[in-house]
Amino acid sequence: MLWRLSKSFQFAADRYIPDSFVFCVILTLLAYVCGLMVSPDKPMGLVVGWYNGLWSMIGFAFQMSFMVVCCGAAAKAPLIERGLAAVARLPRAPWVGMIVLLVFGFVSSLINWAFSTILTPILAMQLSRNVKGMHFPLMIAAGYATMVIGQTWGPSASVYALVATKGHFLESSIGVWTQDQTVYNPVNTTIFFIMVVTVILIGVFTRPPAEEVIAFAPKQEPVPVVEAEEEAGERTFADRMNESRILMLIIGVAGIAVIVDSVVTKGLMKSLDFNFVIFLFLTLNAFLYNTPRRFVAAFKDMMRPAAEVMLQFPFYGGIMGMMTASGLAKVLAGLLIQVATVDTIYLWSFLSACFINLFIPSQGGQWIVQGPILTEAALALKANMPLVFNAFVHGDEATNLIQPLYVIPALALVGMKLKEVWGFMAFICMFWIVIVGTCFLVLPKLMM
Repeated sequence: MLWRLSKSFQFAADRYIPDSFVFCVILTLLAYVCGLMVSPDKPMGLVVGWYNGLWSMIGFAFQMSFMVVCCGAAAKAPLIERGLAAVARLPRAPWVGMIVLLVFGFVSSLINWAFSTILTPILAMQLSRNVKGMHFPLMIAAGYATMVIGQTWGPSASVYALVATKGHFLESSIGVWTQDQTVYNPVNTTIFFIMVVTVILIGVFTRPPAEEVIAFAPKQEPVPVVEAEEEAGERTFADRMNESRILMLIIGVAGIAVIVDSVVTKGLMKSLDFNFVIFLFLTLNAFLYNTPRRFVAAFKDMMRPAAEVMLQFPFYGGIMGMMTASGLAKVLAGLLIQVATVDTIYLWSFLSACFINLFIPSQGGQWIVQGPILTEAALALKANMPLVFNAFVHGDEATNLIQPLYVIPALALVGMKLKEVWGFMAFICMFWIVIVGTCFLVLPKLMM
């Protein structure tokens, strides 16, 4: 039954969902048209807002692209591939393989979202190669879902980190909230584990017939790592430097020194920011590809998948710029909150965040627009403030399964198009919205 239902979503995706860049351009045009409805006197102002927004994501675009390159190079190293293949050979049945993949995804997402985004699809590739009967597009969609769900119960979510910091921009009205109050309160914890069980059940019981299974199939042959060239004549000083293992060893040892120093001084969990995760893989690559020639060749191999990430992230920044310039996000959030009561504010906070995230796919950026409206309504209704935070974060993360920005790196690594997985992502999103929306109506009355 679940497979038949998921196929209806995927059928629509195959027919109507374009490539991820075209999807982004369509969202840009939609944001512009909607912005004109709110600010009809600002046609050029919206274009300028789009232009300004493009550059707001340049740094993040490079970080995400560099993450794809570093992590992808490490994943394709023979030593890592053999290790992941050994793990992937342990499950003997498709349902066991799916549980292994999803549990790994949830655990890694609680460590760091970038870590999970990259390693989960890499493990999925190995499982698909070693366990017959696993549907690879569903594996990628469900694995990606574990990452976004993990952000709702992890301390690295932007809103939770922000409101726990003294001096944040809403401190004068709502104060400072520690993460034991926001992240780990009973309602949010219950919802997180309900969703963990839900996604695992969807992954296990959405089973295609044998003739419809799609296994992982590389779209192109991997570029072989350049080995040191053997020359008949005398080897020059330049040749010896290009093939020097000592140079890469120096870089690797320096990287280890930085990593150890950070963990000792700040602790492991506080060290695991975005840049640190990328640096871990950069350091690992210095040992996996132990000459400059091999190191550079491995990175060149991953430049092509990173190109889509580098291109599309600034365009989503442009959408954010238009939403801010038009004031559309504030208008939409305000309209939804106006109908809220003390019993329904959590549901409306969740649904409004779901919608606005389609156009502002940055939790921090969305909170700047929506946070003042939600907290003002919560104060007026004397609602539970941490649950408003939770509802916002769940809404922001839920429609990451429809708005494809953060799945682009995973798709780039495995060589898939958005339409191949979007239907399964939307299928899981439907369950998330229905279940979590119901939870935010019922659980606050029972548990708080």
